[in-house]
Amino acid sequence: MTPLHLPHYTQVSCVGDGLAPFRQALRTGIGGLAPCHFDGTALPTWIGEVAGLDDAPLPAPFADYDCRNNRLALRGLQADGFDAAVRDSIARHGLRRVGVILGTSTSGILETEIAFRHRDASGALPASFNYHGAHSTYSLAAFVRAWFGLEGPAAVVSTACSSSAKVFAAAARMIHAGLIDAAVVGGVDSLCLTTLHGFASLELTAPEPCRPYDAARQGISVGEAAAFALLERPPATPDAGAVLLLGCGESSDAYHMSSPHPEGLGARMAMEAALADARLTPAAIDYINLHGTATLNNDAAEGCAVGALFDGRVPCSSTKGLTGHTLGAAGALEAVVCALALTDGLLPGSANTRQLDPALHLDYLLASRDAPVKRAMNNSFGFGGSNCSLVFGRGA
Repeated sequence: MTPLHLPHYTQVSCVGDGLAPFRQALRTGIGGLAPCHFDGTALPTWIGEVAGLDDAPLPAPFADYDCRNNRLALRGLQADGFDAAVRDSIARHGLRRVGVILGTSTSGILETEIAFRHRDASGALPASFNYHGAHSTYSLAAFVRAWFGLEGPAAVVSTACSSSAKVFAAAARMIHAGLIDAAVVGGVDSLCLTTLHGFASLELTAPEPCRPYDAARQGISVGEAAAFALLERPPATPDAGAVLLLGCGESSDAYHMSSPHPEGLGARMAMEAALADARLTPAAIDYINLHGTATLNNDAAEGCAVGALFDGRVPCSSTKGLTGHTLGAAGALEAVVCALALTDGLLPGSANTRQLDPALHLDYLLASRDAPVKRAMNNSFGFGGSNCSLVFGRGA
């Protein structure tokens, strides 16, 4: 593919709002996970909760979209001047030439949980419950599109944990097809009890902060986040430090509803496709942000695929020990990790991981260190074997 420019990007997660606290967390290995006391429910696990989301509803003109997920989205849009950057892009390209392609998994499920608690004697949901604006997956894109007053294409990808990685591929196709000139891409996923109890019922949640790729890993820490990027064609003479999207690779395991292929077949296919799209060999990658959820099967399968393709020669880590697994937002959040690795010359370490699983053939980073990074890969692999790998690079 022809490289595309990421002139602006940002995040909001349990480590804080914007790039500054995220940079600090990546360098220090100190994240925002805490014992779970969400929505009045205590569970024997740790989560990555964003503070203050219940303090104020959305502004009145957007009341139909009010829910935790869209409040989190607004926090993301307002971080690091991202809102202004998008409006500048709209001024240059026009309302119909800027797309909105976002990923989410849980969307506004919490609003439906709350509505169920207030059913009447017949079991009917409250009349005030607005499924379209608050729960449906499209609500996220509809809200962001309305916030900017856009008139171009808008779509939501909901493929579990690969959702907001796949939006980069979808937006790139739209730009290269000439349908749009720029896109707001990213992902937002907020906490809800359905997710927390669901992962607990699968015995996938850890009783401590998650330890990706650790020999004694016990499972995931669920988190929530909003992460956004502006995707455009690069200028004629891009800045030497510009972050570029170089390639995208997608695949499907077609193996099991919730378990990955044991040898990471689909993961390897996605990584190989991303490298081919970027016209690169495995040796050209300087850092890999692994999906690394800290479950036994996921880390083993991905580790097998990465070890085989890269022969244990590329530094890699999972950053979910800082933020938790943010599900449908993970791809975009960890794309921001790759962007910061490129711009800051940083190889992020894996928070909470103490000893690499000896069965895995990886150059795994237990602590962060400074090093030149010219090209980075981001892996996002979802339930059902939906896989996406992205390759980012620095302008020459």
